[in-house]
Amino acid sequence: MNLNSLITYDNLPKLDLHGLDRDCAVMYVKFFIEDNIKLKNQFILIVHGVGQGILKKATHDYLKKNKNVIEYKTIYYNNGCTVVHLKI
Repeated sequence: MNLNSLITYDNLPKLDLHGLDRDCAVMYVKFFIEDNIKLKNQFILIVHGVGQGILKKATHDYLKKNKNVIEYKTIYYNNGCTVVHLKI
């Protein structure tokens, strides 16, 4: 199963980063990924918002470096959310 085969995103575990600064958001993403790997959740959703793109860039930069992330992409109908495929 991969990101393109997902039909709905409503039932995925979500992390909302609204109101956080860049460093705090990256820390939340790190802990959220670790928790979901322990829970054996293969897919997660990160809500970073659109704004000026600061949180989105920080999130994507972190996801690129994380060895537990297989792939990630911004949802095509909502630029403020990124769906992530984790290694379980």
